[in-house]
Amino acid sequence: MVTPVAVVGATGRLGGLVAAVVEEHPDFELVASLSSKDGAHEAGPSVFRGAALVVDVTVPALSPAIVDTALESGANVLVGTSGWSQDRLAKLRAGLEQRPEQGVFVVPNFSIGSVLGTHLATIAAPWFPSVEIVETHHAGKIDSPSGTAVRTAELIAEARREVGPVEAPHVDQRARGQQVASVPIHSLRLPGVKAVQDVLLSGPGETLTIRHDTNDDIAYLAGIRAALSAVGSMRGLTVGLGSVLGIG
Repeated sequence: MVTPVAVVGATGRLGGLVAAVVEEHPDFELVASLSSKDGAHEAGPSVFRGAALVVDVTVPALSPAIVDTALESGANVLVGTSGWSQDRLAKLRAGLEQRPEQGVFVVPNFSIGSVLGTHLATIAAPWFPSVEIVETHHAGKIDSPSGTAVRTAELIAEARREVGPVEAPHVDQRARGQQVASVPIHSLRLPGVKAVQDVLLSGPGETLTIRHDTNDDIAYLAGIRAALSAVGSMRGLTVGLGSVLGIG
């Protein structure tokens, strides 16, 4: 059975990749290819043309409204847009309790290497008193910190629940970055860079750095395929590609 799919943000870099994967996959049919400027959140559910699955890869300011409209259409939703804070996720989770037959899958990063890097950081986090994240992206990325860095910090905090928050001196100074779940995050936006995340863990006499470097968009394809194949059967809210890869 072929699943009809609508992609919102299809004219963007990630959205174009998602649309291409949908078009080449025998189990999916691309029935709507929309830009982030098409007003999908304003036009109403009919804009998705009967899609059973809506993919949102737009911008943080539009994403929640697009997801709400997609749910009104009766579709399941795959979200690849950054900016989904814990508060936003909590509101979405509560709303899905009224829609037990539907599911939303929020994926901060489609790279399998990135998911593994974050997982390794959570394993190491309880053993080091200090943890900081430096994330570097291309100059066109409009949000900071990145969704991947935020997700990594939140999972590090969860992994350290028994030992407490990380040690982060002088965080009142702006140059010390933005704290997320007690973890300082430093965001760099540079031309010539695609996506890099360094998690630096430090303790007495030693430092461990876990680095993931995305060199080409091809790194996202396997994760996109895995997410598309999984989201149709999901119910409620699922966060993170690791949930379908058996990681974490």
